[in-house]
Amino acid sequence: MHEMALCESIRQIIEEQAQGQGFTRVARVALDIGVFSGVEAQALRFGFDVVMKGSVAQDARLEIHVQPATAWCLPCGHEVGLAQRYDACPDCGSYQLQVTGGENLSIRELEVY
Repeated sequence: MHEMALCESIRQIIEEQAQGQGFTRVARVALDIGVFSGVEAQALRFGFDVVMKGSVAQDARLEIHVQPATAWCLPCGHEVGLAQRYDACPDCGSYQLQVTGGENLSIRELEVY
């Protein structure tokens, strides 16, 4: 389950920021997760609680904000939303799409003390 490794990386980032910025507790962690990121939100929630034990983020509330998938259509030049990775452009029907959003996982916000 790669979600545990992702949680370990999130913990490392939080602890580095705590040292650098001097906070001692995290009350809330907000994440942006793209629909094409391959991250299972439920597994991430479970892993988050387990991995954060003993850290400044222990008992922090996890918020997950799902980010839609977007792509740039090469023939028509429009940025479009995608429901599935290999969908056609809803404007012109082309399959020549460059995915531009929805593949990421990032920390959006930390509420700290």
